[in-house]
Amino acid sequence: MSIMENKFVEIDVVSSLDGSCEKNLLFLPDVGKDQKVPLVVGLHTWSAERSNQVKLVEFCKERNWALLLPEFRGPNLNTNPRAKEACASQLACQDIIDATEFVQNNYSIDKNSTFLVGGSGGGHMTLMTSAYKPEMWRGASSWCPITDVTLWHRYYGAGNSYALHMEACCGGIPGDSPEVDYEYSKRSPMSYLTKLAKVNLSVHHGRFDKSVPCIHTINLAVALNALEPENFFFEIFDGGHHFEPERAFAWFDKLMNKASDATVLTA
Repeated sequence: MSIMENKFVEIDVVSSLDGSCEKNLLFLPDVGKDQKVPLVVGLHTWSAERSNQVKLVEFCKERNWALLLPEFRGPNLNTNPRAKEACASQLACQDIIDATEFVQNNYSIDKNSTFLVGGSGGGHMTLMTSAYKPEMWRGASSWCPITDVTLWHRYYGAGNSYALHMEACCGGIPGDSPEVDYEYSKRSPMSYLTKLAKVNLSVHHGRFDKSVPCIHTINLAVALNALEPENFFFEIFDGGHHFEPERAFAWFDKLMNKASDATVLTA
């Protein structure tokens, strides 16, 4: 899908933490200049960069919504010279917040209707970023996320390419040192349960996912449900490592309309 034909513009946003100039893609619907529109922030997958989720623009066009695609320090790969700054570091999470606030403050955006969405590595970052600033998001939709980076490293085993990526981001193999273990922990959504409990959150995972096993979402759901969150939904669906944006946007629609199609059962 062409970035140019969908009228994306590239915007540079300066990090409020280290002053780095970070690139983002922005789509704005063709509406009246005084009409405030909802904003969807779409997060790229583990090995990709900002253009990875341009397909989301079709769902935004249907609704006359804006779409922001941040870079947040690039892919979580050992070939990325900024690998330690990627993978849910504080810098990466703040990049998403900075870019979102920049768009909210400089364009005709409804600040009360800002949504966050991503799958796989983007699902991981959806959880991390929504926990980083829970009050910013009207809804956050995470698909097949990594919730525990140490557990994911164990799944692949040392020497696997994905394990090498994690090691580049976190500074070594789990168990190498307390400092390395801390990096794995602070980049894992399981470490931020009390903050995630404040998010209007929907998490989805395929039961046959061979890339990120669904135990990641099951563990998150069990731990998060123990905190009795008011706005947490999760499902284990019959599928694999899949992201279904049409369902994510349908949920956003419900949040916008404050409607429910649920049928209450009686005994």
